[in-house]
Order: sequence, then structure tokens, then C-alpha cells
Amino acid sequence: MAMIDANGLAVHVERMPARTTTGTAPPPTVVLIHGMLIDSLISYYFTLAPRFAAAGIDVIMYDLRGQGLSERPSAGYRLEDHLDDLEALLDRLDPVGPVHLVGNSYGGTIAFGHAARHRGRVASVSMIESEPATGAWSRKMADNLARGAEELARDGLFEELVEKHGKHVTKRIRSAARLLHSTTTVRDVPASQVLDEDAVRAVDCPVLALYGAESELAAQADWFRSLLPRCRTVVVPDQEHWVLVGATELTGDLILGWIRAHTPCRQPGT
Repeated sequence: MAMIDANGLAVHVERMPARTTTGTAPPPTVVLIHGMLIDSLISYYFTLAPRFAAAGIDVIMYDLRGQGLSERPSAGYRLEDHLDDLEALLDRLDPVGPVHLVGNSYGGTIAFGHAARHRGRVASVSMIESEPATGAWSRKMADNLARGAEELARDGLFEELVEKHGKHVTKRIRSAARLLHSTTTVRDVPASQVLDEDAVRAVDCPVLALYGAESELAAQADWFRSLLPRCRTVVVPDQEHWVLVGATELTGDLILGWIRAHTPCRQPGT
């Protein structure tokens, strides 16, 4: 475990170095970006990260600001703040090989936003149950966060959750409640800068988008693919939003194949 200063913030970072290497070229690096509220880097630690490291990929995981073990400032939760954090983190860690971004839910929005901001810096993006930050996304986030903040303030909620799900799950939900009630997240995220279709279309790195067939996000697959010439969309049967957990093996297969297909072959001395 390491705490790294990135963008003036203490960010919790975990790394899993590649366990095997091929040739003399530096291995690719994958940055795993988790989702909002009840998620953290732990989700990846027990799903995709060990497999990617075993496959010869350097793995970087970090907790978003305000979540997990990272610092929780009272303000500064627009998407642009998260993009600045990721940019500063990459500058500090300075990975040598090609960098691939994998984002789950809100983490995918961050990954795509980084690719939109830094064309040519990212070898590929993989988005799990995620979408770009558009006007429609902003309106949906406003509704979801306001509704979540109201529900997490309900009297007796946590006692019910302990009885139904146990203390471990309830601890994560309490942390989400603190994020919503003690920071400006609810108003900051919907106020983020958004991308129009031209900005989405300008992202030129390969993009893999995975959706659960029972999720409302699956409906955007055709739209997304129509805008991006180097995009592949996959709709996973019998899954809702938590594809990462519900179909971990398939998700790992698809993303690992995507990373391998879009990691440039480098010769010694090049």
C-alpha cells in the first residue's frame, strides 16, 4: 500500500507488478478505476487485478478522492477534479509501457474523459457498465445522487441493512452516506463539464464497452459504436449493472484480449 500526493491530495494506490515478461520491451500498464459510492480499488483487487498481473501486465489501482483510503476533501468532486487526479497520478508513477485504462461504472466515465482530454496518451480504454459524460449523463447523475442522498438519510436504514446484509456491507454503505452528506459530491458531479457528440467522436483510441443485458445502459451500445470507429460493444446476457462481479471471468477474458490486441509490439532499442 502507498499514499501518493497527486493533485494536492493523498491518494491510496496499490500496485501489482507483472509476474511474467515477454521479450525486452516494458510490459503494458493497466490502470483500474473503480465506481462511485460503495466501490473502491478492493473490487479490482479480488477480481481482475491478479489475473492481469499473472498475464504479464503491470497493474495500478487507486481509490478515488473521498473513497476507500484516499483523502476526503469537503469539496471538489466534479469529473474534471477526478481527471486532474488521474493525470497527476500517472505523472507521478510514470509508467514506461503502453497505458490501458479500465473503468467500472463512474470509473469508465473517468477513463473515457481522460482519453478525450489526452489524445495519444492512452493505448486503449475498457468501460464496464459505463458511459461518456454527456448532457444526458449529467441529468441522470443529478437524479441518482439526489435520490441516493435522500435514501441514505432515512431513519433506521443502517439497522435494517445490518440485519439483512451484515456489518461488512453496511460499513461500505455508511461510507457512501458520508461522501454524499459531508461533501459537495451531489451538486458537483452533475455540474461537471460534458462532451458533445463531436467530442465523443474525437476519441481515437480503441474502446471496449461492456454492458449487462438487463441494464438500462445496454440501450446505448449502438449509439456508442456508431460514433467511434475503433469501438467494440459487448452485451453480457443475464447481467444488470454489476457485470464486474457477476461475470468476472468473461469480463477478464474480454478486457485481457482487448489489451493484448492493442498493445504495440516494440523491438529492442525502439
